[in-house]
Order: sequence, then C-alpha cells, then structure tokens
Amino acid sequence: MISFSIAIVVLILGYIFYGRFVGRLFGVDENRPTPAMQHQDGVDYVKMPNWKIFMIQFLNIAGIGPIYGAIMGAQFGTASFLWIVFGTIFAGGVHDFVSAMISVRHNGENPSVIAKTYLGKTVSVVFIVFTMILLILLGAVFVSQPAEIIARLTPARWDVYFWTAVIFGYYIIATLFPIDKIIGRVYPLFAVALIFMAVGLLVMLYVRHPALPEIWTGLGTKYEKSPIFPMMFVSIACGAISGFHSTQSPLMARCITNEKQGRPIFYGAMVTEGIVALIWAAAATTYYQAHGIGDPAGVITMNISKEWLGSVGGMLAIMGVIAAPISSGDTALRSARLVIADAFHLEQQKIRNRFIICIPLFIVVTAVLVYSVRSQEGFNIVWRYFSWSNQVLATITLWVCCCYLAVHRRCYWITLVPAIFMTFVVMTFILMAPTGSYIADRGLSDLVAYAIAGAITVFVTALFVRYTKLKRQ
Repeated sequence: MISFSIAIVVLILGYIFYGRFVGRLFGVDENRPTPAMQHQDGVDYVKMPNWKIFMIQFLNIAGIGPIYGAIMGAQFGTASFLWIVFGTIFAGGVHDFVSAMISVRHNGENPSVIAKTYLGKTVSVVFIVFTMILLILLGAVFVSQPAEIIARLTPARWDVYFWTAVIFGYYIIATLFPIDKIIGRVYPLFAVALIFMAVGLLVMLYVRHPALPEIWTGLGTKYEKSPIFPMMFVSIACGAISGFHSTQSPLMARCITNEKQGRPIFYGAMVTEGIVALIWAAAATTYYQAHGIGDPAGVITMNISKEWLGSVGGMLAIMGVIAAPISSGDTALRSARLVIADAFHLEQQKIRNRFIICIPLFIVVTAVLVYSVRSQEGFNIVWRYFSWSNQVLATITLWVCCCYLAVHRRCYWITLVPAIFMTFVVMTFILMAPTGSYIADRGLSDLVAYAIAGAITVFVTALFVRYTKLKRQ
C-alpha cells in the first residue's frame, strides 16, 4: 500500500507543479476572448460555471476506459501503476491540456480540423476520417456495455435489446439538444455516482489494507501472457493517455470563459481520471490475488463493488460504472456531429442542420451497434479495434500539438517526447498484433517489430525536425 499511496501523491503533485509548468510554457492569456464569449449560439457555444464544465469534461473522458482498461492493465503487475502515474502526468495531461487550448484558440474546432492549418489538407482529411471511425466505434461500445449491466439488474422482460434502444434513444436526444439542456443537467447526477464509486473504493483499500506488491520489491505477479511493451500501454488507454479525449475537449473549449480555466478543467480532469484508474488497478490486483484471472472486466467491476461496498454502496458504485460509459457515448456522437459541421462549415444553430449530419451518423452507429450486440465476439472485436485506434489518435494529436507549438515558437518538447514514445508504442503494437490480439493473431516477431517501429519513429521525428526548420525560416 506504500507504493499505491506514493502514486496518489505523485499524481496530485504532478497536477500542481507540472501542470502549472505546462500552462506557463503554452502561454495562457487571461485577457484573450474565448469562443464562448465570441460565438455564443445557445447550442454548442454556451457559458457555464467552472464546476459544471469540470464535471462534464471529467465524465466525457472517463467512460469505462479508466475502469476496464485499468482492470486489464493490472494483469501486467504493478508496472501498470507506473504507466498510469507517469503517463497521466507527462503524456495524458499534456495531451489533453495542449490540444484543448489549441481548440480554444481556434474557436472550439476539433484538432482533426485544425490540423489542416498546420499539416495541410491531406493530413487533416485522414485525421478526420480516423476520428470519425473512433467516435462511431466508441458510441457503439458505450451503448452495449451499460445495456448489458442494466439488463442483469432488471426483470428479464427488459433485456439487453430493450436497454440498448433506451440508451441509444437518449444518445440521439443528447446529440441534438443544446449542451446545457440535457448534458449540463444530467451530468452532475452522473458525477455523484462516479465520484462515490471512486472515493468508496479508495477508502475500502485502506480499510482492507491488501498486500499490494511494492515497486521496490519487483513488479508483482504478471498474469497477462503478452509482453508489457507495447501491450500494457494500449490496454491502459484512458487512464494514462487517450486520443478520445482530444475529441471531447472541444465541447468544453466552447464553454469556458477564461483561458485560466484550462489547467484545472483539462489537465485536472485527466489527473482525476488517472486517480480513478489507479484505484481500479489496485482493486483489480487484490481481486486477481484472491480469484485469479478469467472473469471479464465487467464481472470483476460488479463483484468488487458489491463485495467492498455492500448492497447499497455496491449498487451506487455500479450506477457510477453505468453512468461513466453513457456520459462518454453521448458526447462521442455529439463530437462526431461537430467534427463534420466544422469540416463542412455547417453552422449548428438551426436544428435542420443538426439533423442533416445526425441522420446518416445514427444509421452507421446503429449498424455497428447491431453487430456488437448480436455477435458473440462482437463487443470484444469492436473494443479491440477501439483500443489501438484510440492510441493512434492520441499519437496524431500529439504531433499536431508539436507543430502548433513550433509554429508559435513555444517549447514543443513537452509534447514531442510523449509523441515520440507513443509513435513507437502504436507502431510496435500494430506490427506485433495487427488485429489487436498478441496471442490469438500474431504478427511480426518482437525483435523485427521493434526494429521497424523504431525506424518509423525516427523517420517521423526527422520529418518534424525538418518541418520546424521550414516554419522558422
């Protein structure tokens, strides 16, 4: 428990000191008008209180990623603790803050659209397509999983298909309505459940005081057969760094009223998510010690919640687990609408324009959702592709952030180092496990994959160095 306690403290200190350092390097300007001040439209550009913006941002990025990802990542031993802590501080927090502030400086646009300004139209189009694929996959995943959990807790006549329809119906409404009418009112309730779950489990960790492995005695038991690198760095996505976050930050970039809100809202929400992931990684470690591996992440989540927090507390915790993916799924589709709207310069104040984008979007999501629910391996396949595409998107976003900082003559090393590392991670992962499974669908051998991924990483870095020289001439 000493290593776990130190990890919590380091995350908090990382927010206080490194988060402030990153904000200073970016050049936060308290006197610069924000998109909410310049373009208020009552739909997407809406001024809201700080606490509400933070809650929405936290719930947007949280989902089931820091829960399920941390549970699966804990199978790699306490190496997962290290990645959650240092990934959150030096990669995820920087990724979220810088990409969000760039969005603030570009009228709340998505980084995939902003990429056109710094990397050209071709890169922007590829970025937009990749972003849309990720958001559609996530929208489908975050319908099916909470629907399955709720179906287990309700009468048989309300099966998974019924709850899938109910949740997806809510997604449609939340995607179309003004952000302060549905999301702004529902999310504080969701936040209470999610925060209760995290705090409750944290308290119980100290009450139960399990014999967690300490970092200085080794990395604990490694249950997962796949190699730690790169598999763990993809399994633990949202709890350390996640490309999905860069699609969500523009929603709140359109709502803040002062740039000084950026650090507590964007960097702070990422650190909060890292703490949630760390708690679940520790809880999962104790579960594996007692029961071994084999249970799906959803079953582990429910079992830990009920066993540790009792019937009432467990139910509230499970409600938090249900609320988390729902709160990310609806904003994923909302983000998809805004990405398309920004790309085609289609204003969204008129409901007709929102329907023009959303009708085909909902049709595609429905097709993916039906496959996910009906197929026995549907969810696993969709989640597998979501996981690696999520990290690829984070990598692309980091390179866009590097280009922005270089063009504006800011210190780009804060994004360059994590961009290089994540490029090596995702390229190695794709080469080793092209379909997402290292064991079942083996790709190239480890050594060959490392060599090719390293060469690609060096090449991409060299391109960036040349880019900075050209921009500074």
